[in-house]
Formats: sequence, C-alpha cells, structure tokens
Amino acid sequence: MTQLTSAPGPVAVAEAPRRRVSLPGGIDRVFRTVLRGAGLTVLALMATVGVFLLIRGLGAFSSAGFGFVTTQAWQPDSGNFGIAAVLVGTLLIASVALVVAFPLATGMALYISEYAPRRVRGFFTSLIDLMAAVPSVVYGLFGSTLLQWKGTDIPKWLSIQFGWIPFLDVPEADPDNPLSPNGVYMTSTFWAGLVVGFMIMPFICSVMRESFTQAPQGEREGAFALGSTRWGMIRSVVLPFGRSGMIGGTMLGLGRALGETIAVAMIISPVFVIQPHILGSGANSVSALIAQQWGSASPFGLGALMAAGLALFMLTLVVNFAASAVIARSRSGQGSDA
Repeated sequence: MTQLTSAPGPVAVAEAPRRRVSLPGGIDRVFRTVLRGAGLTVLALMATVGVFLLIRGLGAFSSAGFGFVTTQAWQPDSGNFGIAAVLVGTLLIASVALVVAFPLATGMALYISEYAPRRVRGFFTSLIDLMAAVPSVVYGLFGSTLLQWKGTDIPKWLSIQFGWIPFLDVPEADPDNPLSPNGVYMTSTFWAGLVVGFMIMPFICSVMRESFTQAPQGEREGAFALGSTRWGMIRSVVLPFGRSGMIGGTMLGLGRALGETIAVAMIISPVFVIQPHILGSGANSVSALIAQQWGSASPFGLGALMAAGLALFMLTLVVNFAASAVIARSRSGQGSDA
C-alpha cells in the first residue's frame, strides 16, 4: 500500500539586509557643482544683460514715460520717440514667419520620421541642419535681390483675391490698372516674414523631428493592429506624443524671429507708423531699428535704443516663459488615444 506524504509547506526565506546608498561624493559632487555653476552662470548673464539695458535706457524711459510704448515716431533728439510702430512691426513679421515656417517644418519633420526611406532619411536630416547653419545675411541677400523683385505677383494676387481681409489689402495699389507700379508690393512685412520663416523653419523642424521619433514603437504597432492607417497612427500616436516638441520648437522659432536683424534690415523700407497692411510697402522691427540707427545715434539716442533693446529682451522672455508653461501643461503622449 502506497503511503501518501504531504507536500512540504512554504519555506521562509530570510531577506537580505538592504544596502544603504551613501550620499554622492567625490566626482559626483564635483559634477553636480559644475552643473549648478553652469546654470547659475546662465541666469547671471541674463540678469546682467537686463540690468545693463535698464541702466543705459533709464534716461530714455524717464524722458518718454508711458509714451515710450504708445508713440509711433522715432525722434529721440527732439523728445518724440517710442516703440509702438516697431513693436507692432516686430510682432507682424514674426507672425508671418510662423505662418510660413510651421506647416513646412511640420510636414518635413513628419516626412523624415515617418515616410522617408531609411537610405535618404540621413540626407534630409543633414540638409535641414545645413539650412540652419546658413548665415542670416545670405537669406537677406536672397530675399532682397530675388524674391521681392521677381515675386511681386504673389502679394499682388493675394491682395486682389483676399483684399476683403483688412490686413491683406494694399490701399496704394490699383488692381484695375495694368500699368500700376509693383513697388507698392516690395519692402513689405510679407517679404521680411517670408525670409525669416525660411530661416527659422530648420530649427522648428529639428525639434519636431526629434520629438516625433520618440513616439513608442508599441503604441505605433498597436494602432496598426487595430486597423489604423498610417495617417491615423500619426494623428493618434505620433502627434500627441510630439505635442510638447511641436510647441517648444515653434516657440524657439518665434524667439529667433523676434530678434532677427540683418535679413529684415536688408529687405524692409523702414517706416515709423503702424503698418497693418502686411502686403504693402513699409515695415520695421525693433532689432532692425537698432541696427540702422546705432551708427548715427546721439548719446541720448543710444540710450533710447538701449530702452528699445530692453523691451525686445522682455518680450522674448515673456514668450519663452509662456512656452514653458504651455509645454508643462501638454506632456508628451497625454492625448494619445491609440
């Protein structure tokens, strides 16, 4: 007769004592100190720039008062000066640049990360990076000697077809007169924004491309397994996971567009009046104003230019802080529904 034996019960295993991790020391502490010093140095440099501009422009601020942000004219030696016109012009040029750059950058980033064959993906990536390395004066030459001379039919067509939109109207133009000069369509906000858009597009595209490639492969395959098309996968997986990169890249390009100087100065015909018609001749920006007036400005005029530079500096900081807040609220992948 076979004797049944009961199965042995669970055997208690003694837990090994946990290893205590000591505080970082030696090279880790040195590395942490170096990184902290680098961060504090950047903050100190930004604060130094702001304080320097404030001190040098304090006389202009005191003389102009609140009129510094409401006056359109720029005649500092006669006491009639302000940044209303150039500040609005700066925002308009940057807005046109974003309208041009954002769809181009998004389309190129999606093509490189999702559609381009692997053998040409590296070529397009290097080409985009090369565009970012081209000096701004080259873009300025391209715009001032070719685009605005040979491409006047573009703003002319836009003004004729969409002139009912206030900012696309050109009051000086006569569309019914075939002999009307094309000079009214040159040196405009449109051309400056177009060239600046070409300049910032590589920066936006690079950030977007890196963000799109971080979308998890499992999420991609899951979308395809559920019957999604490639565009459906991009819409439900890649774009939500790359949302913060899209916002960050766009804000990076906006900061570059707000401060662009040489290319804008080479294209525009400076006017010190708010010019809401972006297709019409005449535009201005804060950075172009500083570049054009610096060499011939009086001591008080230099102070006024410093004050204008401080306004541009503060505007850039506001844009970047706003971008940081938006990115913090739109974490990568939070909108994915795959």
